[in-house]
Order: sequence, then C-alpha cells, then structure tokens
Amino acid sequence: MEEFYRISRLPPYIFGIVRELLIEARRKGEDIIDLGMGNPDIPTPKHIVAKLIEAARNAKNHRYSVTRGIPKLRVAIADWYKRKYNVDIDPETEVVVTMGAKEGLGHLVLATISHGEVVFVPGPAYPIHTYSVVIAGGDLRTIPLLPKEEFFDRLDIAIKTTWPQPKMLIISFPNNPTTEVVELSFFEKTVSFAREHDLMVVHDLAYADLVYDGYKAPSLLQVKDAKDVCVEFFSLSKSYSMPGWRVGFAVGNRHMINALGRIKSYFDYGVFQPIQIASIIALNEGDNDVAEIVEKYKLRRNALCEGLYRYGWEIEKPKATMFVWAKIPEPFSAMGSVEFSKLLLTEAKVATSPGIGFGEYGEGYVRFALIENEHRIKQAIRGIRNLLYSVKKT
Repeated sequence: MEEFYRISRLPPYIFGIVRELLIEARRKGEDIIDLGMGNPDIPTPKHIVAKLIEAARNAKNHRYSVTRGIPKLRVAIADWYKRKYNVDIDPETEVVVTMGAKEGLGHLVLATISHGEVVFVPGPAYPIHTYSVVIAGGDLRTIPLLPKEEFFDRLDIAIKTTWPQPKMLIISFPNNPTTEVVELSFFEKTVSFAREHDLMVVHDLAYADLVYDGYKAPSLLQVKDAKDVCVEFFSLSKSYSMPGWRVGFAVGNRHMINALGRIKSYFDYGVFQPIQIASIIALNEGDNDVAEIVEKYKLRRNALCEGLYRYGWEIEKPKATMFVWAKIPEPFSAMGSVEFSKLLLTEAKVATSPGIGFGEYGEGYVRFALIENEHRIKQAIRGIRNLLYSVKKT
C-alpha cells in the first residue's frame, strides 16, 4: 500500500522513544518516576465531578450536543473573560467550545490555512503548534523564540525574507516547553506587527492560571483591537485539573471563530453535554480550586529546582506552567537530549521529555513535568544525584 501523504509529512513521535523505555522498565518491575508527559495527576475537584455525575444521570444529556458548545457554557466563558481580564466576549459569535485546546487549534489551522500558505511558529514549541500547519498542508517557518528580547527582530527579518507573505503566527505564553512568560507590552507589539502585516494570530493560553511568585499572565485579547486579528485558546485541563475531560475553548475574531465552528460541525457534535455542564461550575465557582492546584505545583517546582541545585544542576525556577525546562548539565551535553533522557530513565529511574521533541531549538534541554507528588520528586532527585556524582567520580 502506498504511503499516505499527510502521515508521511509527520516525523516519528520522539516522546514515544522514552515512553517505550518507561513501559518496558515497568514491565520488569522497576520503579520509574514519570516526569515526562504533562499529564496532571491532581484529582479534579469533587464538586465538579459531582456536577458531572448529576448531569450524566439525566437522560436528556445523553443526546448529541451542540458543536459550538451549549449556550450556558459559552456565557460562562464570556463571564470568565470579563472577570479575569476585563475583556468583552460575545458568547454568540466569539466563542467555540473545543475538545481541549489541542483539537481546537488543529482544526482552526485546518480551516484557515490553505496548501502552501506560510505560518510562523516560535521554537521550541508544543508539537500541535507546528504540526497543525504540516497537517493542513501549510508551509511552516520556525522562528527561534529565545532570547525573547530578540524575537521581534527575528520576526522582522523573517517577514522580509519570506515569500509568499505569511498568513498566521501561532504563539503561546506562558510557554510550553520553555516556561517563558511575557508582559502585556509583548502582546501589544504582537498585535501591532500582525495588523501591519495582515497576519492572523493564534495564542494558546493553556497555562494562564499556573503562575507563581506574583506573576500574572496577561491575555492577548486585553490589547486594544486584538480581536481584529486574534483568536485565543484556553483549556480546563491544567487550571481545573480536568485533562481527560477534553474541554477547552477558543475566543476572539468572529471570522476565525466562525471558520472553526463550521469545520467542527463536519467532524463532531461537540463535547459530551454533562462535561459541558460541569465545566460551567468549574469556570463560575472554581477560583479556590485553582488556587489550591497552583500551590501544589509551586511546592513541586520548589522541591525539584532546589533539590537539583543542591547537587550542581542549576535551574532557574519558572514563573509559570507545570514544567521545568532544564539545560543538560555540561558533562552530558554532547549526548543530546534523546540519549540524555534515556540515561536519566535507565540510570536515575526518572522519565523526562527530550527537548528535541519540541523542535530543533529545543535540543540541549530536557523538560520535567511536575506530575508526581513531592515525595516522589525527592526520590527522583536522589536518583539524579547519584547519576551526577558518578560522573564526578570518573
């Protein structure tokens, strides 16, 4: 059978290499501490689960739902934006409920980018940001994200040396994997740049609430006239610890939102209605839940960064996300991120994500996901300590 065109454009999933090693080690009875995939382990708050159960017992909620999201959830989303960012959102024309941010972003790019059209994506990047473009048949151009202070200079160069002119810019702050954060002034420059060059902007705000040490993540839509060119995604997966529920939303430019809603109408009938009903409770009544979840991640962040620092692996504490982005220690730097991740798993019994999995600019780093409790993280640190010390002895 011939190779399928779109599949042939997708590289092997690098994270699967470490995942397979982890599974094999666990089959042998080894205790592997999984800090690889960003799969939240904190239980969904009980009152949200209770609302799901209540709604699921009503047979009327078992029927097909609404592709764009039930009206009351779209109103809750608009209210959430108004409370959190003082941004006005029209729940009728500027909101689409999605099956997580990943599905929504992929379908938005598919709906708005034609074959050969250029899309800029900063790197390193979460894979769907880059491969949504590849799947849609677009022409992906990766712009180095770091150092952040030079990002717009690189964008200027890229736009002057790119033909045809780009159609879209996909960004995400707080950033996965780098944990990089920005202030509102960064988004002001982004909107100005997009309007000047007639660019659509897609912003993934999945980690809006996972912020520490007084930092507050802005919304791109807080910028004046941002909705003229921008759509923003949010997911309930991290803030409310609802990863398996698969619910998020897109808000912003009504033309782009309409395109997303139309293409989704051909693919699905929307999120299971009891999940949408429970999501209303999360958005309307979940502020205390978010604060508790953030505090748990903060304690884990502190445990990991401070523990590794004690043994010579200096990592700056991130101001946001549920990740730690760590430069490979000098004695191991020549190995590259895949081989170093393998070494961490086999020798330290700790699974991480190799930086190269987030694109060429991620090489030289590994990403830790804070998805184990503090006790397990301290156990991971001991394993890594032994690996670091074994190199010093030699």
